[in-house]
Amino acid sequence: MSAHTDPSRLSLREFAERFQDQMVPLTNTFSYFALAVVLGEDDVREYLDEPIAALPPAIAAALPKVSLVLAPHVERANGKEKTAPDYISVDKPAEGRSRFSTALDLAGKAVLLAFGIKDQDVADYHYSFYQEVAELMAGRWSEEQQSQYFSLLREELSANIHGEVDEASWHLKQALLRRQTNVRRETKAFREYARQSFVDTLTLYLHGICCDIDVDTGPRQLPSRCLRRRLVLVESLFPPPTGYAVFPEELGSPPPDSHA
Repeated sequence: MSAHTDPSRLSLREFAERFQDQMVPLTNTFSYFALAVVLGEDDVREYLDEPIAALPPAIAAALPKVSLVLAPHVERANGKEKTAPDYISVDKPAEGRSRFSTALDLAGKAVLLAFGIKDQDVADYHYSFYQEVAELMAGRWSEEQQSQYFSLLREELSANIHGEVDEASWHLKQALLRRQTNVRRETKAFREYARQSFVDTLTLYLHGICCDIDVDTGPRQLPSRCLRRRLVLVESLFPPPTGYAVFPEELGSPPPDSHA
């Protein structure tokens, strides 16, 4: 597949205005565009087909139209403008301005997700892809799904369970513990923590469906028994597609009951 001839630097909004109608469809939900990168058949399979195929059907059905842009680099917008979209860049951004991925909401009906892949391993790209999907789902899961996840978090907090899945949720958990005596109470701090905890946990879950991954151990990591309990809950909320499994012992087993 040949690379497109493109400007060296575009904001996501500029890209959407100029290239949205040139997106290549992949599924009813996903389409893509390769900006100044060459994608062979193996690249299309690894970067697009495989991670999309591993998405649970309930998640694929809940997502808006998603346009994926694979570019050499993604550059952070000027911090002075909080609403300014990030940039897609051919040249490597200045130190401190690079990021793996970014998103732009297109009037609530579609979302543009851009990924800088030049200096990123495929495994890291998969993580970034699923993190962006998890962020989208954090605004689209049902009240019942939220209730079940929040209930599990409250049990963890009441039992003084230490740790979290990733850095972002860890820091928000520490902020919650500092601010509130009754950490089970649904305050703004609790909702912020719970949302990020869900995003980090769902990212790990989705990544685990697609790829054989290892969870890093460390002083900030959620204990393995608690992590497994979370993943079992998320699996019941969003069962993997047929033929995929989260836990090794499930390989060859029927998919879990979505009403568990």
